[in-house]
Amino acid sequence: MGLRIGVDLGGSKTEVMAFDGEQEVYRKRETTPAGDYQATLQLIVKLVTTLETELGQQGTVGIATPGAISPASGKIKNANSTCLIGQALQQDLEALLKRSLRLANDADCFALSEAVDGAGRHATSVFGVIIGTGTGGGIVINGKLLNGCNAIAGEWGHNPLPWPRDDELPGPDCYCGKQGCIETWLSGPALAADYQRYTGENKTAIEIVQSDRQGNKKADQILSEYEDRLARGLASVINVIDPEVIVLGGGLSNIQRLYQNVPNIWGAYVFSDRVDTKLLQARHGDSSGVRGAAWLWD
Repeated sequence: MGLRIGVDLGGSKTEVMAFDGEQEVYRKRETTPAGDYQATLQLIVKLVTTLETELGQQGTVGIATPGAISPASGKIKNANSTCLIGQALQQDLEALLKRSLRLANDADCFALSEAVDGAGRHATSVFGVIIGTGTGGGIVINGKLLNGCNAIAGEWGHNPLPWPRDDELPGPDCYCGKQGCIETWLSGPALAADYQRYTGENKTAIEIVQSDRQGNKKADQILSEYEDRLARGLASVINVIDPEVIVLGGGLSNIQRLYQNVPNIWGAYVFSDRVDTKLLQARHGDSSGVRGAAWLWD
């Protein structure tokens, strides 16, 4: 296949990796320019050209980006890095790098990486979930990324929380303009907000998990609520696409109790006599996005 280059354009960090076959041969990270589109373009160009100069060869380039490319306009939509919204990111980078590029949503790239050689390897269907600052998702079938005609396949986080209780309605406000989206309950900031509502105390998601490990009953209660909501959210996905494997990534994927507790809960919501779907932690961690970007050329 030759040299394959992946770029993960994140809100705070931009990472580039290169692969010769499946062997990693180069990796570098730099801080993403905050809110500056032109500087972001120049950073990506610098990372790619520096890599190719050091390795002495040119490669294919895939880019994992926040949001998605609108099929209607060819421009970025739905990005939490708002300086990208409405920009012709692919065309601009192709002009600067003087070649064709492939771009995909960062959650899609995460799912692809984990399906190709990660936790979902050998599975015929994989749903990749990022639970961190947001709740992205991607779908891979037989090793191929499912984009969808609207470029939103896998965007489970902007559906309403399934089977809501009365005290969960109408739900927190979401930046998309609606209330009660899955993301408003299952992201890292959402977990922290839930703890604050319940206890009056301000703790980060990491601090809540640490408190739970130390035997804090309030933290255990909030995490139990989180597990039930995650089980409901994933059950609705299982009912639609019935994936063989669900892979969790993002900061909250490091909560080890999820992998036992959530599958014990979701059976009550899945429309089946039993659930054989596996819930697994990502193998490649926060490098899954950049790896999946490189695999866009497979």
